[in-house]
Amino acid sequence: MTENSSLQAPWRIDYIRSLDRPDPDECFLCKAAQAADEASRRQCLVLWQSKYSVVMLNRYPYTNGHVLVAPCGHKADLDELNEVEIADVMQQTALVVRLLRRAVSAQGFNIGINLGRVAGAGVPGHLHQHIVPRWGGDINFMGIVGKVQVVPQALEQLYDELITIIKTGQ
Repeated sequence: MTENSSLQAPWRIDYIRSLDRPDPDECFLCKAAQAADEASRRQCLVLWQSKYSVVMLNRYPYTNGHVLVAPCGHKADLDELNEVEIADVMQQTALVVRLLRRAVSAQGFNIGINLGRVAGAGVPGHLHQHIVPRWGGDINFMGIVGKVQVVPQALEQLYDELITIIKTGQ
């Protein structure tokens, strides 16, 4: 990229603005866990929900297929989860890995939890696990030269594809 080049990512502004004005009464993970109908689940990008966890696409992904798994309860730290909740978060994570291998042909994964703001937690009040699919050669010149990340698929398109696979098992 030349110095005068510009790459537009207008969807990022909502995230950037939200960092300065977090609403303590509005947790997007709790909102997703409470989504009761198909329209609200779609709006929150909820792929599915178990009794103890909610599984959803990350609205501000590091890469295509970036999924979050969070306990349904608003809990900030691992020691606040009981054994059943911990097991369920891991079980849902395993299901996400299986889904993403099929849906986006992921060859590997970064999976992790950021505990506390200093560790990078964007929502330090509600623990959540990141599942980030990876591919051989997925680091490209955009990140090196332009300090830009490229997400090759629209979020809504990926959501529709994942929901189809979940519903049909294909």
